[in-house]
Amino acid sequence: MTRIRSAEATDASALASLAARTFTDTFAHHNDPADMKAFLAQAYGERQQREEISDPDIVTLVVEEGDELAGFAQLRRGPAPPSINGTGAVEIWRFYVERSFHGRGLAQALMAEVRSVARSLGARTLWLGVWDRNARAIAFYEKSGFRVVGNHRFMLGRDEQNDLLMESVQSS
Repeated sequence: MTRIRSAEATDASALASLAARTFTDTFAHHNDPADMKAFLAQAYGERQQREEISDPDIVTLVVEEGDELAGFAQLRRGPAPPSINGTGAVEIWRFYVERSFHGRGLAQALMAEVRSVARSLGARTLWLGVWDRNARAIAFYEKSGFRVVGNHRFMLGRDEQNDLLMESVQSS
């Protein structure tokens, strides 16, 4: 049974593990191991996840499949880059589904919940950054109604990478 809910402080350890695993599965084969290690240590530790879960400007959603975390998304309030044209913008900061759960509709269900939560935050526009070499994610976001509106730089360890900026205007 699939359940999507807001993360709690007690999820920090499992979320840190899931986040590191999904990020590694997605990006390790394209990146230097030292850069991956540096980024993972900075972005996905248990303490970091606990802080993000309690941050009032971040909403962390987790997907449970049975008693296992199968995915997560984080929405972040804050200023949007200039290329984001829509009003009331909220960022989809992170969006991952565990590889073993791909093809089961979990990503679509999570995106629907992300949109619902964003609307409850007053967001009229969702935006995100996605690595320009992540074709699978780009295709998913395009299928979910996002379009490319610009780009920005993303640092993975010492490696400067190009992220596409994508936005989607929410229907009322």
